[in-house]
Amino acid sequence: MTVRVQDDISSSHLRVERLSLADSLSLVMDGKAPFAALGYGTPHSVAWMPTVNARVLSSHGAMADVWDVTGAQHIESGTTGIARWRTDGHWLLGAIDLDEAAEKQGLAELAHRAYRDLFKTLEQAGTPHLQRIWNYLPQINADGGGLERYRQFNLGRQEAFFEAGRAAFEGAPAACALGIHQGTLSIRFLAGQAAPLPVENPRQVSAYRYPETYGPRSPTFSRAALSDIGDGNIALFISGTASIVGHETQHHGDVQEQARETLRNLAAVIAAANERVTATFSLAELDCVVYVRHPSDTDAVRDVIESALGADAPMARHAVYLEADICRSDLLVEIEAHTVAAGGLRV
Repeated sequence: MTVRVQDDISSSHLRVERLSLADSLSLVMDGKAPFAALGYGTPHSVAWMPTVNARVLSSHGAMADVWDVTGAQHIESGTTGIARWRTDGHWLLGAIDLDEAAEKQGLAELAHRAYRDLFKTLEQAGTPHLQRIWNYLPQINADGGGLERYRQFNLGRQEAFFEAGRAAFEGAPAACALGIHQGTLSIRFLAGQAAPLPVENPRQVSAYRYPETYGPRSPTFSRAALSDIGDGNIALFISGTASIVGHETQHHGDVQEQARETLRNLAAVIAAANERVTATFSLAELDCVVYVRHPSDTDAVRDVIESALGADAPMARHAVYLEADICRSDLLVEIEAHTVAAGGLRV
C-alpha cells in the first residue's frame, strides 16, 4: 500500500548543503520542511531527516546533508511497503529500516525484501533511476551461519536487482555498505528521473567483477556516479572507498597508510569523472563521511587528510567522522563523498 501526504511549496533543481543539526532544523518555516536530509547523529524523530545510526566521532557533533529543490510546486511524502520517502516529482529521497529480531528473517531475505520495496517506490513515484544508496547493517563482518553477513546482504540485494530488471553490474548506482553497532538494517536512497553516468576507478577491479573468493554474489555498485542536478550543475557521488588496489586490501593493520591509499583512490575516481564532464571536481572540495573502525584511530586519519589537503580545505573542515565497521574485516577506514560543480556531461 502507498500512502501520500502532499505539502505545497514554492521552490528549482536539486541542491545539497552540509549543516549542523541546529542549522538544519532552523530551515523549517511555517511548518514546511526542506525537501529531505540525511542526518549523522541526528534524532530519529525528524521525519524528513532519516538518520545514520552510528556514533559521531567529529568534534562538531550531529550534522546533516540537507537536500533541497527549487522550481517544484509541491513535495509529497509517504510510504510504499516498508519504504518511507519524500519526492517533488523529479527527485526522491527514501529510507528503509528493518529490525532483524522483530522480523525473524535472515539478512539475505531482509535485504531482498527491502530492495524489492525500494524498486516499487521508484516505479510508483515516477523517479526510476537510483543516483546513490547508503546501506547500514549491524555486525557486517560477523558469521551469519556459515556465510559472512555482508555476503548474505549481497545475495539478497543482487537478487532484488535481477528481479526488478535493474543493472547490477555496469550501470549500477553509487553506494556504500557499513557496519553499525546498534539499530536495524537501514537503507537510504536518492533517485531521480534521469539515469546517472557510472564512473569506475582505473586502480581497482570493479566491485561487481570481484572474484568468487569475496562471496557467491558480488557487491552491486559502481565506484561513483555523475548526475545532472539542474541549474547548470553536475553532482559527483563517490561510493565507499577504501585501501584496495585491484581487488586486494593494502596496508594491513596500518590505518594511516590505509587512509593515504584511500585518498589516492578518491583522486583516481575524481580524475576519471573529470574526463566525462565539462566541470572540474577536486579532492579538496569533497563533502565526505569518514568511517573509522576503531574510534582511537580518528585523530590519525584526520591527520592524514589534513596533511594531504591542508587543515583549511573544505574536505578537511566539513568531514563527518563516524564509528563503523568496514565491509572487509582487514579494512580500518572508508570514505564516501559527494561534490557539486558547474558544468555538464561530455557528449
